[in-house]
Amino acid sequence: MLARLATFCYRRRWRVLVAWIVALVGISVLSQTVGGDLLKTFSLPGTESQRAFDVLKKDFARKGDTGDVVVRVKGAGDINSPEIRAQFEKVVGELRKQPHVVSITTPYDPNGAQLRSPKDPKIARAEILFDVQSNDVPIKVGSDMRGIAKRANSSTLQVELGGFMFTDATQPASELVGVLAAVFILLIAFGSLLAMGLPIMTALFGIGIGLAIVQLLARVMDIPSFAPQVTAMIGIGVGIDYALFISTRYREALHEGASPEQAVVHAIDTSGRAVLFAGGTVVISLLGLFLIGVSFIRGLSVGASLAVLFVMAAAVTLLPAVLGFVGHTIDRFALPGSRRRSGSVENTFWARWSRTLQARPAPAAALGLVILIVLAIPALGLRLGVADAGNDPTKFTTRRAYDLLSQGFGPGSNGPLLVVSELGSQADLGAMAKVADAIKQTPDVAAVIGPQPSPNGKAALIIVDPAGSPQDQSTTKLVHRLRDSVVPSATQGSGLDVQVGGQTSIGVDLADTLGQRLPYMFVAILLLSFVLLMLVFRSILVPLKAVIMNLLSIGASYGVIVAIFQNGWVKSLVGIGKEGPIEAWVPMMLFAIVFGLSMDYEVFLLSRIKEEYDRTHDNATAVAHGLAKTARLITAAAAIMICVFGSFVLSDMRVLKLVGFGLAFAVFIDATVVRLVLVPATMELLGDRNWWFPKALEWLPRVNVEGRQLDLEEPRPEPVPVGGD
Repeated sequence: MLARLATFCYRRRWRVLVAWIVALVGISVLSQTVGGDLLKTFSLPGTESQRAFDVLKKDFARKGDTGDVVVRVKGAGDINSPEIRAQFEKVVGELRKQPHVVSITTPYDPNGAQLRSPKDPKIARAEILFDVQSNDVPIKVGSDMRGIAKRANSSTLQVELGGFMFTDATQPASELVGVLAAVFILLIAFGSLLAMGLPIMTALFGIGIGLAIVQLLARVMDIPSFAPQVTAMIGIGVGIDYALFISTRYREALHEGASPEQAVVHAIDTSGRAVLFAGGTVVISLLGLFLIGVSFIRGLSVGASLAVLFVMAAAVTLLPAVLGFVGHTIDRFALPGSRRRSGSVENTFWARWSRTLQARPAPAAALGLVILIVLAIPALGLRLGVADAGNDPTKFTTRRAYDLLSQGFGPGSNGPLLVVSELGSQADLGAMAKVADAIKQTPDVAAVIGPQPSPNGKAALIIVDPAGSPQDQSTTKLVHRLRDSVVPSATQGSGLDVQVGGQTSIGVDLADTLGQRLPYMFVAILLLSFVLLMLVFRSILVPLKAVIMNLLSIGASYGVIVAIFQNGWVKSLVGIGKEGPIEAWVPMMLFAIVFGLSMDYEVFLLSRIKEEYDRTHDNATAVAHGLAKTARLITAAAAIMICVFGSFVLSDMRVLKLVGFGLAFAVFIDATVVRLVLVPATMELLGDRNWWFPKALEWLPRVNVEGRQLDLEEPRPEPVPVGGD
């Protein structure tokens, strides 16, 4: 089927190219006109924090989220100075006029005493109540309000805005740095300007449509605000790699004497098969995130999966069509000194490297395992959570507001806990007062306000400032302590149903929910990947070894990101000023992506080794020749991935730095220690046992990713004029 598809795309190249251009333009325009809004925050139905939010929404009429206007008096005077009050109230008056702002409570209001800093008379804040959640506050509104605050800064007053809705969503296009690095690597790998451009073009077509689809999906699904960056990161990386594998096979066939059409059909029927299978494992891994059961994770999973599907489609349809235009000129515009080397495979560096490892496979395998295990050790201390605004760069107003709140009200004021309960009678308000008293006596509590009855008298609210910041481990323990012991003891016999909520509690619930469901996702992806590899290679040990090695490389990447981002080791290396927990969704996303990409390299390497083994029935020769034919390609592909993923470390957003660095390091360790050391060493140790397959399982279907060998004796089809159908 792939051979027929390649033939069709080659002979009808104009139609295929025009179809892709129309699809890219049409879907992009559609996404801009009817696409949905991306989420900046999330909800967790069924959790205690969500139940608390529901009570606040119903009885306190808090339909939306709150933000802060934080001010600091410079020089002499304090917040009570008439001049300062006039400036403060002026900026508040301008902010009140903005869309979606319901009210702003200031420290000068009768009920605003708690908005004055108990520690520093020069610091105060005002609370902004919106009529929508922070993710629904339009980006323009947040930008306009940041502009008002910036203009209000003077020689006597510093004004900053705190809250998710005020995060600067305009991020530098760091992926462009990765693409430029990929261009440089492809130039070195191919030595030709024309050959370099094909993988880039194919990837950009696929990812362009994929990103537009993500925007359209946001209309019917919860898609997080960082989904486009993550989607671009994955799509560009795999798109360039897939086109690189196919283009390389095409050039090899041309150099062996095939016609352009024969070369295209052969490349798609061999490397194209491996691309579809490898891409399928990435999609399966990403769709495994559905097992987590969280709406925004599902949205991220679908968006990234569609991006991979579209770059796969571009690789096996658009690329053969473009190769039809290129023909023999693919090596045109070659760089000086890039003449193709010829000679025996056995004489290449990678064949000699493989033979060296095969001479002493046990020490090589032991060294590789030690490296991976040592790197993975810090992962034992992995702490899931949600990083707070204290991790934002200081150029963000949200970070400066965070620092002022910490200085004036304590770090816990950046994420207060909202303890809420519905009231059945007036006596229940007294019971809530006992709850407040019990919370005041609890360790790691800095301040308690309330209980405050709701306007309708049907609920009461207690505001609790933890002693630690929202992301501190002490705050997580405090949430659990309140829920598990303090509140149940204080409400025993009262009939109250007290919920501990707030944005900080939502982060705790997210970490708990994802942590509990991670093992199910891991097991499902591992089992399915094992079965797929078993069907492809008709082996038990090869897929088992692949699964174990991929787990080790993922464990090593977990260990490194914990060491840097959580423990703060060499944190300046990636440009973070403050350590914090690992975002709760990142380990599962890293697992899904890295496992899928590791399977990519596994398939490309082992399919070549299997080709050689089927031809020679000599395991040592098959491993050496298979590695020699793919190592240069895998190294170039991995270098591209590392550059694309690593470019996201340049982002201002900590979460993108975390994901980008984690993926880049995982690909690096997989393409070096695993692919170039452990695989050849362990395959030499296992010998022919690599390809043992029980006769009892021969009934299982066969999946062929090797395709047919190139047959230059086949009759060549009539040439099709370039530009004609």
